[in-house]
Amino acid sequence: MSTSSSMNINIDPDVKQQFEDFCDNVGMSVSTAVNLFVHRVIKDNKLPFEIKGDMPNDETLEALEEVKRFEENPQNFKTYPNFKEAMKDIFGDA
Repeated sequence: MSTSSSMNINIDPDVKQQFEDFCDNVGMSVSTAVNLFVHRVIKDNKLPFEIKGDMPNDETLEALEEVKRFEENPQNFKTYPNFKEAMKDIFGDA
């Protein structure tokens, strides 16, 4: 029974060299660094860093447009004096 398995990845040669240099600088092998990454992903069930795009998604864009419409014509929107009144309008007197 094997105690390890191989993984092959494609990576830009310059990026590979920079990563190897980093690993050397902190005193670990590339294999150790990748294993640390993989174990952290498994342990936390997520990537150990945030990934996000530069552009908002469609829902956020729609919300931003709605805010813009409200700012330009607030009389076209229903407003409430407080949160309690808004919830009362939405859910009734429950």
